[in-house]
Amino acid sequence: MSALPRARWLLWLYGLYLALPIYWLVRLALQPNAAILAGEGAAFGEGAFTVANFTEIFTNPVWYEGFLNSLSYVAINTIISVSVALPAAYAFSRYRFTGDRHLFFWLLSNRMAPPAVFLLPFFQLYSAVGLFDTPLAVALAHCLFTVPLSVWILEGFMSAVPRSLDEMARIDGHSLPYFFFRIFLPVIRGGIGVTVFFCFMFSWVELLLARTLTGSEAKPIVVVMTRTVSASGIDWGVLAAAGVLTILPGIAVVWFVRRHLVKGFALGRVS
Repeated sequence: MSALPRARWLLWLYGLYLALPIYWLVRLALQPNAAILAGEGAAFGEGAFTVANFTEIFTNPVWYEGFLNSLSYVAINTIISVSVALPAAYAFSRYRFTGDRHLFFWLLSNRMAPPAVFLLPFFQLYSAVGLFDTPLAVALAHCLFTVPLSVWILEGFMSAVPRSLDEMARIDGHSLPYFFFRIFLPVIRGGIGVTVFFCFMFSWVELLLARTLTGSEAKPIVVVMTRTVSASGIDWGVLAAAGVLTILPGIAVVWFVRRHLVKGFALGRVS
């Protein structure tokens, strides 16, 4: 057996291994909680089969509002992070000024700090200004971590673009805004795709800040999933259905930026 078919078989086996938890999650989501607790239905077609768990997610306001809250602050965070990071990364990649390297390292040091360090300052600040228990509060808190990461990723992509492109645009008479939005950004769209992916994934799965900075109105889905214990115990079926649904937005993001993502991982700073 040649090396290429062997590597392909190993890749298929690894893919099956990664798919096993998802298969198990889907199987639990399609069973009633009583059957799960009784250990019935080792596979599809055995034991009970139901879609009531998904119906509960879509009809219970606690669940579907949690999804909407999560999507709201994730979208806000991604838009703010990318919008702020693009001009900042361009400045770091194209200009030299006093303290630029120190400022760049300071941005990265914010990403190195654990979120628990900022819980109390954020809580007191948002309570004082009336932002507590809103999606904007979580989005702005996540920006403390996603903006430095976005600047770091985009600066690597922008530095890989030859400076001659800027000079040619200047010789042709293009203004800086025209060059930046119409010429430069399309060149680094792979880097933008990678940045959107990392901003989304950090904000979507982060729990500590999202749980502390929200109460009852803006409670995200990751918090709702940790509060499924009732007097009758944990509803494993509904929890599994929520887990299946939380995977779908990540799949959608990867699908829409897949081409830019692959190109970005191949050519950019992230490898």
